[in-house]
Amino acid sequence: MTSLTTDAIDLSDIEFWAKPEAEREAVFQFLRDQAPITFYDEILIEGFPQGPGYWALTRYADVMHVSRHPELFVSGRGGTNIGDIPQELAEFLGSIINMDDPRHKKLRGLISSGFAPKHLNQLLEQVQVRAKGVVDAVAAKGECDFVSEIAALMPLQIVCDMVGVPPSLEQSVFAQSNIILGVGDPEYVQSYEDLMGAFMTLHQMAMELGQHRLDNPTDDITSILMHAEVDGERLTVPEFASFFILLVVAGNETTRTAISHGMLALQENPDQKALWMSDFDRYAQDAVEEIVRWATPVIHFRRTATQDTEISGHPIKENEKVVMFFNSANRDERAFERPYEFDITRSPNPHVGYGGGGPHFCLGANLARREIRVMFEELFMRLPDLEITGEPARLQSSFIHGIKRMPCAFTPNG
Repeated sequence: MTSLTTDAIDLSDIEFWAKPEAEREAVFQFLRDQAPITFYDEILIEGFPQGPGYWALTRYADVMHVSRHPELFVSGRGGTNIGDIPQELAEFLGSIINMDDPRHKKLRGLISSGFAPKHLNQLLEQVQVRAKGVVDAVAAKGECDFVSEIAALMPLQIVCDMVGVPPSLEQSVFAQSNIILGVGDPEYVQSYEDLMGAFMTLHQMAMELGQHRLDNPTDDITSILMHAEVDGERLTVPEFASFFILLVVAGNETTRTAISHGMLALQENPDQKALWMSDFDRYAQDAVEEIVRWATPVIHFRRTATQDTEISGHPIKENEKVVMFFNSANRDERAFERPYEFDITRSPNPHVGYGGGGPHFCLGANLARREIRVMFEELFMRLPDLEITGEPARLQSSFIHGIKRMPCAFTPNG
């Protein structure tokens, strides 16, 4: 698109995120080549002062630099979303992703106890059981919505299993997480009140659950988290509630997004689907990583500079915001050969689908990998001819690369 100019591009414009993916990809390719670090004004939100703007980082190396220098670029000055919010509110809404050391290290240390290998291993058999149950529920239908009836269900059920949310509340968790990560899409969020209402619903659920497990421990991760100690300190119930929101929202949405985009990519690249189905175990590990690179469920995170510094020779002043566009980094020709090809044999694949490393690398990465692998294994075995039969309805969002609905059909069985 030779007609592109930097003046014509505005990554803050929500209408940009409603454009077809090919158009957006062309814009990011142009920025990587011509203006890899560009300043943008922030969107004006009614009732809030307009923020000071931000530097958009579109190259892989710059995203990695910011991720791996937490002393220079922090999360705890207004949060990890582009717009500033008071730090206390940022921690309430985002838990550890909106914190820096030493508080981040303390809470992540406590939370990590629930994600230790021995606890995660207990979940592996449950992932298989849940994936089988999801496919069982649709196998005889011959058609369904791939997102709500397949991709979304297993991650939702697993995260609810982990923290002890009863099945009767699973759909409430699903609905509230859709609202929280649907900002920008009028189907999910019409007002600030909608957003805060979803947060408060989940927060109240988590407060009650955390207190109950503190008083009556079981063998779920909530009980482990509420009773874990690091240097004599424990999570408070409000700290657990904030992490609960992060876990049920991120653990649900990002994995379903990866599975949805993965199935769409396999449909559009039938040679890759045939290759993977020819020897599932041989290709599974690399295929899962390629699905996450291809999908890049979280589009961006923001950091704030702690001092005057520079990125690739570009001066950044203290307190200026930098926004890491993971979607662009995962298509950077400087880091990946043939980045616009979906290749399940791609190796190495140092994508930033779970972040760029550093202290905020995704705690749930290994569980997400397991869920993606098991779901595709179950689908290939039980519904091998599944096809996407209509155009996906995509989430209008600058934050989550989501698919809302995607019809599919297959030969009924079972």
